[in-house]
Amino acid sequence: MTERVVLAYSGGLDTSVAIGWIAEETGAEVVAVAVDVGQGGEDLDVIRKRALACGAVEAEVADAKDEFAEEYCLPAIKANALYMDRYPLVSALSRPTIVKHLVAAARKHGADTVAHGCTGKGNDQVRFEAGISSLAPDLTCIAPVRDYAMTRDKAIAFCEAKGLPIATTKKSPYSIDANVFGRAVETGFLEDIWNAPIEDIYEYTQNPAVAREPDEVVVTFERGVPVALDGRAVTVLQAVQELNERAGAQGIGRIDMVEDRLVGIKSREVYESPGGIALITAHQELENVTVERELARYKRQVEQRWTELVYDGLWFSPLKRALDGFIEQANEHVSGDIRMTLHGGRAVVTGRRSEKSLYDFNLATYDTGDTFDQSLSKGFIEIFGMSSKIAAKRDLAQ
Repeated sequence: MTERVVLAYSGGLDTSVAIGWIAEETGAEVVAVAVDVGQGGEDLDVIRKRALACGAVEAEVADAKDEFAEEYCLPAIKANALYMDRYPLVSALSRPTIVKHLVAAARKHGADTVAHGCTGKGNDQVRFEAGISSLAPDLTCIAPVRDYAMTRDKAIAFCEAKGLPIATTKKSPYSIDANVFGRAVETGFLEDIWNAPIEDIYEYTQNPAVAREPDEVVVTFERGVPVALDGRAVTVLQAVQELNERAGAQGIGRIDMVEDRLVGIKSREVYESPGGIALITAHQELENVTVERELARYKRQVEQRWTELVYDGLWFSPLKRALDGFIEQANEHVSGDIRMTLHGGRAVVTGRRSEKSLYDFNLATYDTGDTFDQSLSKGFIEIFGMSSKIAAKRDLAQ
């Protein structure tokens, strides 16, 4: 029986060429799998037909937008996940979604190898292969660009020689990855980190410097889940999509950063995540209102480690799963409304309300009716600062 390889297929030049390239290099049949995580572009059926026309023996397409939003973006919102305090894990979240579909297809079609189109110096090769090995340790992974030196010029030559039904002339100067949670842009003139981004590279966001009317939105959460916008019930996917439009129109969610890649190099990346940044901003503020101080302080440590694990491709790792449980528990009381003004590239919180609130007006107020017993503070300070006071006396005596 001929061996089979499942290929993560995008419909573009590189993965279309990879179908025939893998067949020639390995002698295996190729099953193409395309997963829609909200990246837009061509219709899934068009992509499926192209895969078959390029030599795939089978081609599967999956609409995974709701799955991606509910099972991957939502945990990131609950974790306030911002890698290096800025990047909302746009690409890192989509890879485990795709991995699950690749492994399922490998089982269905009797494949023992999974292929992807990543290079040998990025994060995504790790995310795909570490994810696949966690779900299916028996599967082998290959990457034509990395393992068989399938460079872009070789891919174009192969495409033209085989008469594959895909355009080879138009090439963006950028490397772009997109899904419903955001968009990542790199390479081209951006590799010179002194060069400023130009407006042409953005698609999800409008120029925040252009004058426009502000937009006010109320986001309702239940146990950390966004369930309504302005009182209208929404799914997680709908919340992200609507805020992509509304926050994006205000230029919110643009990020230009030099980040630490897992493979050890620094890389300049430009991101857009209007819905993601707006939702994380709202969620963080609702936690400020509803999460007890010591839990909140410790959760911030957990959030950083959770985010690093996901960025590094360890979505399916034992530590990530254990931290999921902590984050879920920490969101138990994160319910209520956050009002934000979307304007000038920022989502600014202007109001909070929650039946689970720990904010006590009578304790916080400085006006008549204050129930905080200020007389207790003197003794509290004496005891709280005692160890430092004793050490200071010793140090001054030396």
